[in-house]
Amino acid sequence: MASTTRLRPVPITGYSVLSALGGDRREHLEMLAAGRTGLGPCPLPLPFPTAVGAVKTPLPELTGALAPWSTRLTRMIAHLAQGLDEPLRRAHQRWRPERIGVLMGTSTAGAESTEHAYKAFVATGGFPERYDFLKQHTFGAPLHVVAELCNARGPRWMVSTACTSGAKPLASAWRLINAGVIDAAIVGGVDTLCTMTLHGFESLQALDRAPCRPFFKDRLGISIGEGGALLLLERDGDGRVVLESVGETSDAYHISAPHPDGAGAEAAMRQALQFAGRSADDIDHVNAHGTGTKLNDTAEAKAIARVFQQPIPVVSTKCYTGHTLAAAGAIECVFAAMAIEEGWIPPAIGAEPLDADVKLHVPAQRTVGRFQRVLSNSFAFGGNNVSVLVGAP
Repeated sequence: MASTTRLRPVPITGYSVLSALGGDRREHLEMLAAGRTGLGPCPLPLPFPTAVGAVKTPLPELTGALAPWSTRLTRMIAHLAQGLDEPLRRAHQRWRPERIGVLMGTSTAGAESTEHAYKAFVATGGFPERYDFLKQHTFGAPLHVVAELCNARGPRWMVSTACTSGAKPLASAWRLINAGVIDAAIVGGVDTLCTMTLHGFESLQALDRAPCRPFFKDRLGISIGEGGALLLLERDGDGRVVLESVGETSDAYHISAPHPDGAGAEAAMRQALQFAGRSADDIDHVNAHGTGTKLNDTAEAKAIARVFQQPIPVVSTKCYTGHTLAAAGAIECVFAAMAIEEGWIPPAIGAEPLDADVKLHVPAQRTVGRFQRVLSNSFAFGGNNVSVLVGAP
């Protein structure tokens, strides 16, 4: 049974975001407000067609002592860290580096770099001189880069639970700060496009050829994306928004398919509400996991409909960014924050007409209103489910 101990909300004092929509908050807001997708042709060589959400933003090189760690993934991290410069400066005036943790999520880690290195090995019989498996492929490599760029010396770990990897670190930070273990945490998720991932989802017959259309009656599957987000959580401070709670469950129904009735998804949402002392009536919007597959969207729609008896606007922003895998939970937490700050949510691109099994309010137009609390859902292979509750400060 879930614990009834109530942890206090934690301020989110800063964030940065990178995806196919752009490299900063302003670019994301412009694309979301206009209902313009970032999905397009895949830049990687593939034997099948599919739309992807490729990052087009120029990325900084890692130099000096961090140069051996330079990969596309860590260059994304360097770009995101630049976007946190000001809130991190303020945080370092308040907290010692040893009290600032780094809690991240990834699923690909440095797979993209290893793919390039292996191609060189096949062609020449040797790996590139600068290729270093430990510094460029392993899950610890991005943690080292974040810690060095952000001067964070507290506890650090990487979560890899597939598509919830970017959301689960929020739960860890929430608990660690409440427990007094740390005073602040740099939290996020990051993933890059790589052929391994694309071939894997193609083998599951889960990829759409065109940009994905979550909840659409004739949807055909996922569009994979890349990118990431970093959020700064602090014990005290002026939060742009607050992390009120996180619900986590595991239905363990199937290795890759969700429970058909969305049992675990429903339990995660209800747990997030319980932990925050909120009811369903307190929530103004759900940023759905909404991948665009038949099974996922139907199961999640059933779960949302059971939790929320009254119509509530539900949008999956994967129609804009693609499914960014381990980055999705962090990116979509930022989108939840922006909805609260800006007072609007983007239109659901291509969702009309809805699937007959989707008994939800999925707005096709930008919705303006007062969004005080937003649930952001992330669900993953193996049946692990996370629902993040973000509120106005």
